[in-house]
Amino acid sequence: MKIRNFEFKAKVNGIEKYENKLLALNPRFVGIDHQTDTYFNAVHGRLKLREGNIENSLINYDRENILGSKESQIILYQHEPNIALKNILTRQLGVKIIVDKKRKIYFIDNIKFHFDSVEKLGSFIEVEAIDSKEEFTIEELKKQCDTFFDYFELTKENIIDKSYSDLMMDLNK
Repeated sequence: MKIRNFEFKAKVNGIEKYENKLLALNPRFVGIDHQTDTYFNAVHGRLKLREGNIENSLINYDRENILGSKESQIILYQHEPNIALKNILTRQLGVKIIVDKKRKIYFIDNIKFHFDSVEKLGSFIEVEAIDSKEEFTIEELKKQCDTFFDYFELTKENIIDKSYSDLMMDLNK
């Protein structure tokens, strides 16, 4: 499945305040997912295998490391958990880094909200305006994303320009 989205990631001190603010809008709660994202040495973009109790997928994506809302080009393969896939990818590509997190997932229409507690990194909010059916322009997706940046009263100091994998690799330097 090919997906286009606009997203931002913000580092915050605790997620409760932001989650309560979102709850005032009556989002659809999907659940709490304990996710292990294994990033592989990819030739193009990033390649990660997400293993969770809610979401299990192989994700290839390209995204610039820039501050603020940014576009991502995503190819998503959803699958049933099977250790063979991870073993094949590990053997063929090698593991780049592993990210362990607990994620609360909510939706309002096509907008997905993540409240993440990431091992060794802290607390984050991610907002993704998702288009999997070519219903929105990139400008509309950006506007949706930016609306929630303002709604949560975040500042440019909160914004993270890198993926969790990059942040973890920075810790290991």
